Amino acid sequence: MAPKTPTIARIWRGRTSPDKADAYERYNYEAGIKPLIEKALGVQTFREDTPTHSEFITISYWESVEAMAAFTGGDPQSIHHLDRDKVFLIELPKGVQVLRILSSHGMVGGS
Repeated sequence: MAPKTPTIARIWRGRTSPDKADAYERYNYEAGIKPLIEKALGVQTFREDTPTHSEFITISYWESVEAMAAFTGGDPQSIHHLDRDKVFLIELPKGVQVLRILSSHGMVGGS
């Protein structure tokens, strides 16, 4: 069976205060990223630290909007906040970006 090709990228963003960033990074990976890895075709996580906040970005890759909607429970743009997001995040994100992938020329990554 040929590997599935991602056609959709889903981008989530959230910000913490610098003093909570390391703890949130660990929590987000365990509670949010691990389950996502099991469902999406690929997942990338990013972190940018500034003096005032740390921003986390998660990009997940999906075969189709339908596959993504099955993971989110119907609406592909709906957010399922993690149980402790209110404790960590400066504000709860109100939405995600869902983008069609027009071209992809190799992936830089790792584990």
